[in-house]
Amino acid sequence: MAAPDKFALLKRYFGYTSFRPGQAELIDAVLSGRDVLGVMPTGAGKSICYQIPALMLEGLTVVISPLISLMKDQVSGLREAGIPAACLNSSLSHAEYSETMGRVFSGELKILYLAPERLQKAGALNFAGSQPVPLVAVDEAHCVSQWGHDFRPSYLRIAEFIGGIKPRPLTAAFTATATPRVREDIKRLLSPESPGPASAEEGGREFFTITTGFDRANLYFEIQRPRDRESALLACLAARKGKSGIVYCATRKTVEDIHRLLLARGCAAARYHAGLEDGERRKNQEDFLYDRCTLMVATNAFGMGIDKSNVSFVIHYNMPKNIESYYQEAGRAGRDGEKADCILLYSPQDVRINTYLITNSAGEEEKRDERQIEHNLELLRQMTFYATSSDCLRGRFLSYFGEAAPHYCGNCSNCLTQYENVEVTLEARKILSCVYRLKERGRLLGKTMVINILRGSRDKKIRDTKLDTLSTWGIMADSGPHRIRLIIDYLIDRGYLQLQGAEYPVLSLSPRFREIISGQIPLTLKLPREPELPREPRPSGEPELSGTPQPSGEPKPSAGTAPAAGEWDEALFTRLKELRKDIAREAQVPAYIVFSDAALRDMCRKRPASPSRFLEVSGVGPAKLEKYGDAFIALIRAHPENGTTQHIELDGEGKGLP
Repeated sequence: MAAPDKFALLKRYFGYTSFRPGQAELIDAVLSGRDVLGVMPTGAGKSICYQIPALMLEGLTVVISPLISLMKDQVSGLREAGIPAACLNSSLSHAEYSETMGRVFSGELKILYLAPERLQKAGALNFAGSQPVPLVAVDEAHCVSQWGHDFRPSYLRIAEFIGGIKPRPLTAAFTATATPRVREDIKRLLSPESPGPASAEEGGREFFTITTGFDRANLYFEIQRPRDRESALLACLAARKGKSGIVYCATRKTVEDIHRLLLARGCAAARYHAGLEDGERRKNQEDFLYDRCTLMVATNAFGMGIDKSNVSFVIHYNMPKNIESYYQEAGRAGRDGEKADCILLYSPQDVRINTYLITNSAGEEEKRDERQIEHNLELLRQMTFYATSSDCLRGRFLSYFGEAAPHYCGNCSNCLTQYENVEVTLEARKILSCVYRLKERGRLLGKTMVINILRGSRDKKIRDTKLDTLSTWGIMADSGPHRIRLIIDYLIDRGYLQLQGAEYPVLSLSPRFREIISGQIPLTLKLPREPELPREPRPSGEPELSGTPQPSGEPKPSAGTAPAAGEWDEALFTRLKELRKDIAREAQVPAYIVFSDAALRDMCRKRPASPSRFLEVSGVGPAKLEKYGDAFIALIRAHPENGTTQHIELDGEGKGLP
């Protein structure tokens, strides 16, 4: 009997009939004996690219994964699908560790997840002699590069680990966030050097690389610049009441403050940061994953292990330090392919906080790496350009990752906000002239001080330093500080001004500034139009979470916040979710491990009333049909359609047909 092919395994274990872009090509490359690098956005199905080869190759596939929670999620999902899998990490008791190693040596397992820190333990290769290890998969592979946003020294041992297994296994590396420079680093650092001349078996192999694209069309991106961030956050949450979401904050203190605020407003919110006891962190994470609470307020310590499929929004209360972190954290929304919102509440204070965190990252015992600090500050500048730009937000980060970028995506706040092109050449000259006059006096100042000088501030510091005697003092008194800051950010973004210094960045002129001063080119900036006042009074009554309405002029919540009416039976969907919740509670797994929201919605659309029809639901394979089919089919059969009891015909075996 012929061995099952990749399509048969995809349906049997994962319930899908077709592969997503890049998956089949990466699987075929592994099966043909090639090392691979897959750069695929969050939610694109990277894990299937090594899980299906693991089922087709003889022996044990080892997966190196950075977080315990991620391993547990993956292992739970594989076991639910009927695939023998386990993990080794520091959370296991001695008995659990011994049991797992027994399953390894007996050849019972097909996939073993391993924390990178385990590679430093003596005897890490002991299991490799008991059976073939044809493949080592490296998840979150960007962690191997010091030029990535999340470098982890433990990842540097992976190449040595791979090289120590004989015969050398194939390497399959995957990441969602890697610039071209980081991609080259991954391939270089994960290629063990052959002890002798390169051969087809022991070295010299080139990586087969696929970048499927960083765009996720189901995600709506939005930047808000509110005067009151707490009110803006509460308004965002009120518009998404009952939905599952994450609120990211820059510091532990902010997490605590926002968590208290949400609890006071009656929200089912948990908190997560590195300062909490392990037990509380674990409980809070499980409460969120198991849908016992709908909101998680967290620092980036709530990291890469979040595989919850029904997160419908991610709000960044503070701006992250780089675009890679933002893209990865925001990408935890909409993993099930449904529409989801990614909102950043930006404040210039975020830049100062992140600059401080970057420049003071080294501990007392650590040596400052000035080169690394400057690199991280450049990443912060790119993130600031993203947050302050009027260009298409999707186009901004796609361009950053080296991908062709649209000028208009139609699914971000910048594209959906009404802008007008405003001639700002004269204002730009005034700003550049002010920086020039300051330079003549041997002074370099930050944005806020330059804005205050231009607006004619009589601040004591300005008077004491006689900066009120500058010829440019007060020449923009009629302009608001926000408008001047937007123009300054635009001049920095376009290379006419530069930011110098780490902890306290100051403005300086670039060689290009003369193009503006001399009038060689006009300068036009897109600025948001002033919002029209509502013609009718706002309806009475307060939002659920806040007495403050959404700040005027901010983009409205996207169409992605709710499914289109009539797309499926909401009453049936609710009943299916309750059934899933009961099953998950009994099995002690997160609800999305049983079925994703997307699978439940497909059940609502197809209304399968027989096992054969249930197998047609996306995400349903034979293992899940056997485990859960009877319960879900019975509920669907009993549910009234359009207010009446559904008519069920019987097939020859006495089973219901729709």
